[in-house]
Amino acid sequence: MAERDKRLKEELAQAGISEDSSQAALDIDAVLQVWRRKIFKRELGHRALAELGLPVDLPQLDVLMAVRAPDNEFRDEEPRETMVSTVAQRLNIDPSRASRMTSDLIARGLLCRAVSQADARRTVLELTEKGERVVEAVRTYKFLTMGSYLQGWTAEEIRTFLPLLERFSAWSETAAHPSEEVADEIAKLRESIADLGVSDRNETAG
Repeated sequence: MAERDKRLKEELAQAGISEDSSQAALDIDAVLQVWRRKIFKRELGHRALAELGLPVDLPQLDVLMAVRAPDNEFRDEEPRETMVSTVAQRLNIDPSRASRMTSDLIARGLLCRAVSQADARRTVLELTEKGERVVEAVRTYKFLTMGSYLQGWTAEEIRTFLPLLERFSAWSETAAHPSEEVADEIAKLRESIADLGVSDRNETAG
């Protein structure tokens, strides 16, 4: 494995990426992959629902959160009323699925339909008191857990970590516009595996 990573770093060097930067990328990716697998399983969310005894599943909770639109999660979004299409957009799901899920939550008394204050012809979604209590319970649970963990961090560590985390979170957008050297290496990489695509297409056609 170490030998493969050595070859990988040699290829990155061809694009002008230093060995230190290459190693940092490998180390960060290792942490992120482990984190991604934990997040994919949504361990904290499952634990919150189980320990709080809430009668919803995680997809339903996502919809409630999308209607509630907490400021810390949707701070870049202009304030607006929430419709089914808004839920679909916020969760990046199909509008028909958003419609089914919101209808189910309305039937369960967690959401309700209301008339838009901006346009009386438009129907908007709002949390009921019951839905609001579910959302607030989960958010309180999450921040009790996270806040307790961060108690072990110094103020300096937090001040250092947050700006760096936010800066790093934009890496994929930056990667969409690579340097000329990186773009050249990606083009070479694509050429080197072009036969894989041809083989797959031929097999599919056959």
